[in-house]
Amino acid sequence: MNDSVPRPGAAAIESRLREALAPAAVEVSDDSHRHAGHAGAREGGHYSVLVRSARFAGLSRVQRHRLVYDALGPWMRQGIHALAIDARSTDEP
Repeated sequence: MNDSVPRPGAAAIESRLREALAPAAVEVSDDSHRHAGHAGAREGGHYSVLVRSARFAGLSRVQRHRLVYDALGPWMRQGIHALAIDARSTDEP
């Protein structure tokens, strides 16, 4: 992993998502401990995110995921190895 882009923590990911997507709710879980020993785990963390945002209304699943990836910027290339995304609009259950 390149030292110029450190592995983010759950709090940093949550902050970035709040800033970019103004969500009604956001939850971030660091699942890295469940992947210890996995070859890719050395290069970045494993995270799960749940984001509810009005920004997702009318967007496809792929478009929603792209907004999340864009919000996390360089961490998606370095720092985050795996990201499970549950992105819903505020009017979805």
